[in-house]
Amino acid sequence: SLACPLVCVPVGRPWCFLPCPIQECLEAFASAAESRFGSLLTGGHVLCATEQWWQLAAQEAMLLVWLVRTLPPHTSRDLPVYLPHGSPTVPHRFLTFQLVPGLEVVLLCGPSPSLQYLADELVKQFWQPLLDLLRETARASPRCLPPSTSLAPGILGLLLINQEQRRSLFTVQPHGTSAEGSEMPLKNRLCALRSFYAFAITLYFPSEKSEGSTVPLQEEFQAGFSHHPQHCYIVSTTHKAYAIHGRRHQLFLLLKPDVPTFALRSLATSTLQALTAEDSTL
Repeated sequence: SLACPLVCVPVGRPWCFLPCPIQECLEAFASAAESRFGSLLTGGHVLCATEQWWQLAAQEAMLLVWLVRTLPPHTSRDLPVYLPHGSPTVPHRFLTFQLVPGLEVVLLCGPSPSLQYLADELVKQFWQPLLDLLRETARASPRCLPPSTSLAPGILGLLLINQEQRRSLFTVQPHGTSAEGSEMPLKNRLCALRSFYAFAITLYFPSEKSEGSTVPLQEEFQAGFSHHPQHCYIVSTTHKAYAIHGRRHQLFLLLKPDVPTFALRSLATSTLQALTAEDSTL
């Protein structure tokens, strides 16, 4: 069995490759619904969000996304939620609307407007003109990568973090749904990548800070060395994993077990270069 720890991966702005009309529509829809907090979700990922959504505490944003993922599919919902940091005693209304299968828009609202008004009027007004674009986005979203990016076939999943801009890119379907084989179930990939992330930032990478202090490194061999690790990897019977910790980026790769161990470093380095070359600002 594969134990999957409850690890909060840093929540930040995703590298968003969505067409601009979707972001613009989300902003306008949230404003019309008298909300500053809105996002577009698919498969437990934030595809895009309003500016104020990114101001939520990381724990709150993570919990809201996970809440949607744990619920059975439904056309719309109106749920009371307490925000651990922003509103621990007074509930907000958490509204969700399924735009197309696999794609939901969510809002944090006050007492008004009503769920029925939003579902019958505003959802149709703002999102119906974009239905074809939304369906295309839903089909492409599991990959969460630019269409022009081609990755090595041995990669099963990845997490890329820009530490300066608090932006992240995450997928366990890097080659799309049609290309996924039976090498490792998606649920196991997710757990393995989370476990490796927790392992790397706990034992090797000192970048995760809490109130200005750095968690001490746990490995005994660190004694006597003045530098911090910049690469680490693990090898198991079901997969391999490799991480790069740079000044600006962190990359965590999950790979097939038959990828040669000696090739992990060069593969990870070339993958990081390919992902960050898509946009000169990354």
